[in-house]
This record gives sequence, C-alpha cells and structure tokens, in this order.
Amino acid sequence: MEHRTAYSASSESAISINKVLRNTYSLLAMTLTFSAVMAFISFQIQLGFMGYIGFIIAGFISLFIVHKKADTAAGLFWTFVFTGCMGMALGPVLSNYLSLPNGPAIVMQALGGTALIFFGLSAYALTTKKDFSFMSGFLFVGMMVVVVAMIANLFFQIPAMSLAISAAVVMLMSGFILFDTSRIINGGETNYIRATVSLYLNIYNIFIHLLALLGFSDD
Repeated sequence: MEHRTAYSASSESAISINKVLRNTYSLLAMTLTFSAVMAFISFQIQLGFMGYIGFIIAGFISLFIVHKKADTAAGLFWTFVFTGCMGMALGPVLSNYLSLPNGPAIVMQALGGTALIFFGLSAYALTTKKDFSFMSGFLFVGMMVVVVAMIANLFFQIPAMSLAISAAVVMLMSGFILFDTSRIINGGETNYIRATVSLYLNIYNIFIHLLALLGFSDD
C-alpha cells in the first residue's frame, strides 16, 4: 500500500512538472513572438533614445508587477506588458546595429547564436535532468560583479571592458538557462509565469550582448 501511494505521488509530481514545462515553453514562444512584433513596430516608427529609456523603465516596473501577480490570472496580462515593453526598447538597439555596414548580418548572426545557445542548453538540461542548483551561488556572485563592472564602465568607457562584460553576460545567462530549466524539471519552480519570465530575460540578454560582441568585432 505504501509503495502504491509513493508511486502515485511520484506520478502526480511528474505530471505536474510536465504541465509547468509545457506551459512555460508555450508562453515563452508567445512572448518572444510578441516582443519581436513590438520590436518591429518600434523600429518602423524610429523610436528614439528617450523612448528607449521610457520602455526600459516601464519594463522594470511591469516585471515587478509580474512577480507580484504571477499566482493570479492577471499575471499573464502583465507578462505580455513586460515583454511588450522590452520588445519596444529593442527597436532603437536594432536600428543602431542595422545602420552598420554589415548590420543585417550581425543581427541574423546574433539571432542564430541566441537560438543555438538556448535550444542546445535547454535540450541538455531536459535530456540529462541534472540538477544545476549548485550553480546558484556562482551565478549570483557573477551577476553582482557584472553589475558593478557595468556601473564602473559608465564612467571609464573602456571598449575592452565593454567587450569583457558582454562576454561575461553571455556566459552567465547561459548558466541561468541551465539553472532555470533544471529548477522546472526538478520541481524547484512550479509557477510557469515566473519560469517564462526568467527564461525570457536569459534569452533577451544573450541576444543583446551577442549583438554587442558581433558589432564590436565588425567595427
């Protein structure tokens, strides 16, 4: 009887995890598509620097609301508000890179590289089902170092430092993809809205900083 109860609990847990995983990837696909549409609109209307700053601020505010509302139906609405704002903020960035002589190729390479990193690491985490929770301390410290370096570089404006920061962010976000995916498949994250937003930010940051790396090498 105890064995049957344990098996039943294990089976229900697996079903619940699969549901969270399925919902996460479905919502992630929708939010990425929505962001791409918003980025296209932003690019077409030639959103300026002040618009970029405004949408970044709006994105951070809506991200805070997403985490507060993640356990309610309103969480879905705010998830799209957040990803829409981030998509709009992406427009001026894309406009900047597309103005380079090799701009379209840089953007396509960044997109391809981002997709390759995400699908490759996600497939590895899903296939091995390895628990990457041990990376949490390293990733947290790494992000703190990167944030301090970014603030310092606002004053020093050292190109090599910018390059190193972008490379570090790509590595850290890659680690976060493993960490966040592992949390879902091992039951550490049971809310698909929070899981989606985490993966979305990983992908967004990888794309932005791959653009920076490729743009730097092209320049």
